[in-house]
Amino acid sequence: MASKELKVFTRDEVVKHNKDGDLWIIIDAKVYDISRFKNLHPGGASVLLDEEIAGQDATEAFYGLHRHEVIEKPQFVRLQIGTIQGEKSVIHGRILGELSKVPYAEPGWLSEGYHSPYYTENHRKFQRAVRKFMDEVITPDAIAREEDGKPPSKSVLEAMAKLNIHAMRMGPGKHLKGRELMGGLVKPEEFDYFHELIINQEFTRPGKRGYGDGLMSGSVIGLPPILNFGSQAIKEKVVADVLSGQRLICLAISEAFAGSDVAGLRTTATKTEDGKHWIINGTKKWITNGTFAHYFTVGCKTEDGFTVILVERGEGVETKPIKTSYSPTAGTAFVTFDNVKVPVENTLGPEGGGIFVMLSNFNHERWVMICSSARSQRLILEECLKWVSQRKAFGKPLHSLAVIRSKLAAMISRVESTQNWLENLTYQMNNMSYKEQAAKLAGPIGLLKMHATRTAQQTATDAVQLFGGRGITRTGMGEHIEHYHRTVPFDSILGGAEDVLGDLGVRQAIRGIPKDARL
Repeated sequence: MASKELKVFTRDEVVKHNKDGDLWIIIDAKVYDISRFKNLHPGGASVLLDEEIAGQDATEAFYGLHRHEVIEKPQFVRLQIGTIQGEKSVIHGRILGELSKVPYAEPGWLSEGYHSPYYTENHRKFQRAVRKFMDEVITPDAIAREEDGKPPSKSVLEAMAKLNIHAMRMGPGKHLKGRELMGGLVKPEEFDYFHELIINQEFTRPGKRGYGDGLMSGSVIGLPPILNFGSQAIKEKVVADVLSGQRLICLAISEAFAGSDVAGLRTTATKTEDGKHWIINGTKKWITNGTFAHYFTVGCKTEDGFTVILVERGEGVETKPIKTSYSPTAGTAFVTFDNVKVPVENTLGPEGGGIFVMLSNFNHERWVMICSSARSQRLILEECLKWVSQRKAFGKPLHSLAVIRSKLAAMISRVESTQNWLENLTYQMNNMSYKEQAAKLAGPIGLLKMHATRTAQQTATDAVQLFGGRGITRTGMGEHIEHYHRTVPFDSILGGAEDVLGDLGVRQAIRGIPKDARL
């Protein structure tokens, strides 16, 4: 279908079309005939017939009420009949794959004219490729699935697998050997935690929290115990399935009676008389990806203590969805194990050694969540900076008010402190063995996760205040603010509650105080 020819008008010509039945407006140097549209306008025809709108330049009024994507919708594009003589459109929304030029909208290392000791040119090329993939492939699916509550599309998981993104989300390691990463952009032996940090942070781009967890986040925390503690036979059976996106795995630890207190778990695993199988009974709750997972990495109480066992979906395994404050696309589940028979070979690590299996997993899980939290805060900061510049109150932009600037200053300081602390810890991870990380970084990572999630909730609250009623409305100008404010508490709970992690960090610090230290 050929595009219609657009005419060129002067502003004096447009102003003549200011009546009911003959109604034009100007938005960003583009002329729109809204004569027939006025009665379809959600705000009513009277808004468009206002003398400051009809036949006038309505750019400021439009962007005070609508997001840029509204004007890009096909039904609105069809209303354009021309442009203003001698003028050009200057306003644009998010450009796919591009960096934002809004101050603090990108972390410092991506901001023009700034430098970082941590990132190489390869990291920068990698970031550009990941962002392009996110904007073109994942974001459209995220918007659709967040709406209908279905799991991420199979085509998206397969596209990720083709670039080995699932494998890279497990961090650096032997599992990357022989794989072509991001189309050959980075060699397996060169892939480090900063590459993974980039993936984790770019994955927040859609701003859809439920979808983000649904996008195989259960595998990010459920597969590492198999990579690190599973037998060769188990690895051969499970790893390829998961990293190809064909079958999903989840971590099943939390229960109705025990969360952070893994010693209080009630799910039991007892051996059969011949000692060849485990019989597992019990329930798990709030299990991310549980409704559509094929494999479950399960924490059980055994005769020798706490043991981690791989369970495959089958007879005796039942999952039910749990309704939470974010989208069911995350697959949050209540899981029941009723006399589930599992080969003893599915034990991950030594019997009774489950605490070490989980503790070694927690550092990476929490670090991943910090990466996401820091970047999600930045997305909200960008929304707020744009809003206070285009929204007017008492005849002036919102940012002319000192109280508004004070809130923005707090937001900026919170997100920048979180990102810089995160990058320091990531550098330590790059230069420590897995064992050293477990010994030295559990406390600092716990403290940083507490800091990140607490500051995130403060930023969410401030953002709602800046947006007012729009900040609690699921559509329109404040849709990202509302969604963030509603879903941000997830990060403060998942991976360990804030108070528990803060206490972990302090206890580790106290153990490190020299015995001869005195005031």
